[in-house]
Amino acid sequence: MELRGVSKRFYFYEHRTSSLREWFIRRILRRPIHVRHAAFSLRNLDLRIQPGESVALLGHNGSGKSTVLRLVAGIYRPTSGTITTAGRITAVIELGAGFHPELTGVENIRLYGAVLGLTRPELQARYDEIVAFAGMDDFLDTPLKYYSSGMEARLAFSVAVCLEPAILLLDEVLAVGDQAFRARCLERLRAFHARGGTLLLVSHELDSIQELCTRGVWLRAGRVVQDADIATVLAAYRADRPPARDISREDP
Repeated sequence: MELRGVSKRFYFYEHRTSSLREWFIRRILRRPIHVRHAAFSLRNLDLRIQPGESVALLGHNGSGKSTVLRLVAGIYRPTSGTITTAGRITAVIELGAGFHPELTGVENIRLYGAVLGLTRPELQARYDEIVAFAGMDDFLDTPLKYYSSGMEARLAFSVAVCLEPAILLLDEVLAVGDQAFRARCLERLRAFHARGGTLLLVSHELDSIQELCTRGVWLRAGRVVQDADIATVLAAYRADRPPARDISREDP
């Protein structure tokens, strides 16, 4: 996987058309759509990840971490630069994005599997494994609208981690479920990496990152601050973070 000279620019408009009717009216009246301002999320990023590497993207909110994942997944197109990948990619960027609240857990497993690119035979072959990993047998015939947010995330993550991609992209999904389920998730991700899978993840769970990843890439304002082994990058990143406020010592 390689990103070469990749930049991503987002445009913010004064007026965004919200319906097809409004779009036609604006076209007929020839009313221009004015750009309020534009901002770069990434600037001339070079990043090369070898097959089988496990890499964490670190940085404060707005640093461009999630943008990198969406570019690699093909959700965004780069404003400039090139992105090269090889093999099947599974992106778990927003858990449950393909779910439907009126469908049951079983139906949503099939739906989400299709969203993630599984064929029907592939899903059938992995169905029992997905159900066992989720550990939610009593709720699979229940419509999703009755699930808690934690149950929904747990079901979505179970579908995603039971696939066999070459590259797995994870965005802030390591904190789903209870402690026992999180331990199973980390164990599954370690096994994926041990089999030679390439892992690229974004998370603020720094302890989990240290367990899973061997390399860290620290981003700030869309640029690489540091790219080194995970222990070195985490130490520098922790030192850079502002200390937490101790409100117990503050005057009322």
